[in-house]
This record gives sequence, C-alpha cells and structure tokens, in this order.
Amino acid sequence: MHTSKVDEFVEVCGEATKVMYRCPHLAVTHRLVALNVGTPTPMRGPGAVPGLFALECAMDELAVKLRLDPIELRRRNEARKDPQSGLPWSSKHLEECLDVAARRFGWKQRQAQPGSMRDGSEILGWGFAAATWPGWRMAASARVELRRDGSAKVLCATQDPGTGTYTVVAQIAAEVLGLPVEKIEVAIGDSSHPEGPISGGSMATSTVVPAIAAAARAALDNLRRLAVSRRGPLAGAAAGALIWRDGVLTDRRRRRSAPLAQILASAGLTQVKGEATAGPGAEAKKYSFRSFGAHCVEVRWDPGIARLRVSRVVSAFDVGRIINRQAAENQVHGSIVMGLGMTLQEASLYDPRTGRVVTDNLADYVMPVNADTPAMDVAFVEHPDLRIGEFGARGVGELGMAGVPAAIANAIYHATGRRFRDLPIRIEHLLG
Repeated sequence: MHTSKVDEFVEVCGEATKVMYRCPHLAVTHRLVALNVGTPTPMRGPGAVPGLFALECAMDELAVKLRLDPIELRRRNEARKDPQSGLPWSSKHLEECLDVAARRFGWKQRQAQPGSMRDGSEILGWGFAAATWPGWRMAASARVELRRDGSAKVLCATQDPGTGTYTVVAQIAAEVLGLPVEKIEVAIGDSSHPEGPISGGSMATSTVVPAIAAAARAALDNLRRLAVSRRGPLAGAAAGALIWRDGVLTDRRRRRSAPLAQILASAGLTQVKGEATAGPGAEAKKYSFRSFGAHCVEVRWDPGIARLRVSRVVSAFDVGRIINRQAAENQVHGSIVMGLGMTLQEASLYDPRTGRVVTDNLADYVMPVNADTPAMDVAFVEHPDLRIGEFGARGVGELGMAGVPAAIANAIYHATGRRFRDLPIRIEHLLG
C-alpha cells in the first residue's frame, strides 16, 4: 500500500486474512511505499474492506478450481477458534449467516458455469463473499439525572453522526430506569459531558451502552439512599430491598411506597444524579471478539448495450444483540451502497505531473445514486454476546461493507467469466 512522503499511514489490510479461516500455515505481511501524493486517510471499514476483497475473491477462485460451491468451501474451512491468538470466540455464528443468506437468496438454484444463467437479454451473475470485523469495546463514562417530573437526562460526550446513537442511548436508559423512551432526554456531542467514545471502528454502541446502564443504576441507588435517609419518606427501610417500578420506590416489607417527586422534595432536591465508568475487563484476554456476515449478490450484464448493474443483495450478520433494528438495517443499507460504489464507480485519480487528486469534487468523483441502489434484504442472526457486555451488542456499520466488493466481483465473474483484481470495475474494463 502507499503513503505520502510527509507522513506514515498504514492500513492493515491483511488483518482479516489472519482470522477468517482455518489455515495452519499462513504468513501475512504488509509493505508500505512512500509516494509524492497526499497522505491517505481511512474510509469506512479500513483494512478489512480492501483486505477481504482480495481474500474473498481468492476463495472464489479456489472454489472454481476445486469445482466446489463457494459457500461450501467457506463452511469446510470454518475457524472454530481465533487462528491468530488461539483464543475461543466470544460468540460466533458465521455458519448460520451462510445458511440464512443462501436460503433467502435462493442460492440452490445457482448454476455453476459462468454465463449460464439468463433472463431475457441479460446474463445473471451470482456471487458470494463472507465478512468479518473486530468486536471492539472501549471505556466510557456517563451521567444520568432523575428529575422530579419523572423524566431523566443522560449525558455523555459521545456523538451521533447519523448512526442512531441518540436512540440507542435513550432505549438503554429507558430499559434500566423503567421509564418510557419519551421521558428520556439525551445530551451528547458536548466535550463538557463525561468522556465518551469516538464514532469509529463500529464500537460506539458496545462502548457506551454499559456506561449508560451503570450510570442509570447509580442514579437509582442514590435515590434509594435519599428515600431511606432520616428525612426520607421510607426512613428505616433497607435501601437494597426497595423495589423501583413506574417511578415509585416500594418497601414491601413495611408496605410503604414513595414516588420520585416525594423523595426528592423530602431532600430539597429537584434531581438526583448517578455517574459511572465502564470498560472492558479480564474477558478481553480470554476471548476473541469479532462480528461476522455473509453476502449473496446478483448482477445483471447485458452485453448488447454494455450495461452492468447490481440488482439484488441478500446479507446476514452475526453482531450480537440488536439494540435498534431500524438503525442497524439503515447502517447496513448504507454500507452496502458504499461497497457498490467502491466496486463499480469510485476512484481517486492522480495527476501524474503534480500528484494532486483530479477527482476532488462531486462532479468528477462518481458515486452511487438512488437509481444504482439494488434491492436489499438484510437479516440478523441475533445471538447476544454476553461476554462483551450485559446487553450483548457488538458493532454493525463497517461489517455491512466488508465483503461487498468481493461478492460483486465474484458475481461479475459468474456472469462474464472474467476476473478483476483492480477496482473500480467499469464498463471499459468489461469491454476491453
């Protein structure tokens, strides 16, 4: 890979190769070349996305050589533990992803011979690729404020770039506090709040969720202490024995109850706060945390008018528990479209005289538009990964793009009988 003359940027494209399949004799190396161009920067799915393009295309070539179904080849080489570290997986359901994607796509009807599947003037190509992405979790802090009016405010210095963090934070706080989501105010994106994670690496949800839950419980614990204090409405009760439900603390032993507003009023307060920090523990050294997925792609190639289009994508993912299905599906849809752009359209072209990027504007840099978007069917094989955290959620976004370029390229081979090892694959390449 290349970097610039003024800075070092390394994209670890071989990282996924080390862990994807069972392979006892494997060496992965990276070489960096400094060029007179600007320093590269990450796009969505750095390392894994370009690396899996190479690996999953190679797996498809191997399947053809062995006269073996591409999905069956992956199944036979499934890694039962992390081949790099030797650690057991925290949770892995790749084989279920293979089965779900293949069934929903109709993979059994695939004819192996390239160019053998037709629909009118169009030649159909069906391609497959598997995917993986690290299951990262970092440390984060959060503060929760229970208010006299029965609402709550959650504060954390993370942010929401449009991926649904606001909603996820509100959902977790509502679940722990037993309040309606409408009663939760979320305050994020402010550096004065307790320290939160960056929006990168598909780790925001898995990182912030445990901190939110811990802070909410801390706020409830502080409320219980107020309730049983000398001036509290439940004085004399054991704080740990109080039951919180629907905004009311109940001492079942003495058959007494006190709503939130009464408890705060007795202490002369308008709110009670709880703050907590949560992060990975000893489990990080005991297990390997990764997410997995599978993509089936259909392309349609009309050689008479030189038209190639991706018509259908069916994907299945193992990402632990889904906190918000709509947000998760939206992330995957966007990632699939980004994978389509990487494969068929997008490229940074350099002027050989100056080293400057020529395609530095939206008029020259070709990107997918709505008309390019295929039909997408996304499934989650939901198995909470309770080793990464109590809610069992791992990252979603970048996994959705990983493997997509390879699946499209493999589908193009199935339609045309031609292999491509460079991206983007454009019409002039198909006609050349």
